[in-house]
Amino acid sequence: MIYKIFYQETKTTNPKREMTKALYLEVDADNELAGRIKARQIVEANTAYHIEFIELLSEKHLAYEKETGAFQLMEF
Repeated sequence: MIYKIFYQETKTTNPKREMTKALYLEVDADNELAGRIKARQIVEANTAYHIEFIELLSEKHLAYEKETGAFQLMEF
């Protein structure tokens, strides 16, 4: 499953929508909830990011993200 994770680069400043970034992470999980939990744990263990939202990408959404050129899987 591939998740899109919206985040702020730091936990110390007040979050602003304009500063929100996204990364893509492939997670092996049994269901969507377990994948979200695992994705959060991976990002928190490897970065100092403030996670705002984690979204499971559907096949259509994934295809769109690949077309826009912003798609690149993050590896930790």
